Amino acid sequence: MSETEKRKIEHIDIAITKEIRGPLTTWLEHVHLIHDAVPEIDFNEIDLSIEFLGKKLKAPIIISGMTGGHKDTAKINEALAEAAEKFGIAIGVGSQRAAIENPELEYTYSIVRERAPSTVVLANIGAAQIVKGYGVDKILKAIDMLKADGIAIHLNPAQESVQPEGEPFYKGFLRRLRDIAESINKPIIIKETGTGLSRESVAKLREIGIRYFDVAGSGGTNWVLIEKYRAHRRGESIKEKIAEDLSIWGIPTAASVIETRYAAPDSFIIGSGGVETGLDVAKIIVLGADMAGIAYPILKAYFADKLDEYLNALIHELRAVLFLTGSKDLNSLIKKPIVITGSLREWMIDRGIDRSLYEHIRMLRRSFGKKDLL
Repeated sequence: MSETEKRKIEHIDIAITKEIRGPLTTWLEHVHLIHDAVPEIDFNEIDLSIEFLGKKLKAPIIISGMTGGHKDTAKINEALAEAAEKFGIAIGVGSQRAAIENPELEYTYSIVRERAPSTVVLANIGAAQIVKGYGVDKILKAIDMLKADGIAIHLNPAQESVQPEGEPFYKGFLRRLRDIAESINKPIIIKETGTGLSRESVAKLREIGIRYFDVAGSGGTNWVLIEKYRAHRRGESIKEKIAEDLSIWGIPTAASVIETRYAAPDSFIIGSGGVETGLDVAKIIVLGADMAGIAYPILKAYFADKLDEYLNALIHELRAVLFLTGSKDLNSLIKKPIVITGSLREWMIDRGIDRSLYEHIRMLRRSFGKKDLL
């Protein structure tokens, strides 16, 4: 078993046995939707659908990429894919590096397309691998492995900096990414992994033509904490101490969504990082995201044998929030007023985000249900 394969299953083990969320929150608690006591719509007429990468989804949700690359992860990806197909939501996979290194592990990823033949599926490769030399050939291999609709290229500098075997090397990434983006005919989604995207980062990526972003802000799964536990297991006290100190590093999810939408008014944005409830999904969309990404709560529901129950409740609650705001569909929802308080409001002021301009941008973004950027 390769080191990459061992790490895949260790990540899952830690995620389900340790406290790996926080200590930062998403700051969604500072986002308030306005109750409409006279909604003038019927609950069962509410439309949650959205078009993403040329396919229509029944709800604005993606099961964020989590795993693959170890024989025991195939059954997880199989169950998640079946749920994605059943509920009409999108799905991603974890980094495919393990299968690029060892083709015998491809089935742990390809099972996703087999079980989710009609919905949106995203491949996944890390920025560190691109810097190390993964070119167009390997990117296409990752996409072909899943017959994917697009590929997420994940950014995890915080994790790489504290991981026992980390590869914190990003020099030259933008140039390599630009070359890949110009050479493939599939969309690239730049995805953070729990520490968020800033206006500055998004601006650099937009300059080279990236138009899809997954913010993956702080407040959800904390990969720095996961690597802290791994360092402890290996007796690497220095990495463990650094990871403990940096466990509070990152941009809370709500702030990252605002920053990304402010910097990229014309882009498609996935809001993820600590999203757990239907109310969270609604807040993420009103703030500026086009859809929400969910990972840990879905993994937890899978291990509790409550995956369908969780997704049913999630989607029903999202529909309830639209009803309570008088929104017949997602286009109506984004027009609704919001109140931003506390730390999130202070963040916007200190970061020079003009509230009037931000409101203009968030309300005039592209229409849901219409063709997206493709």
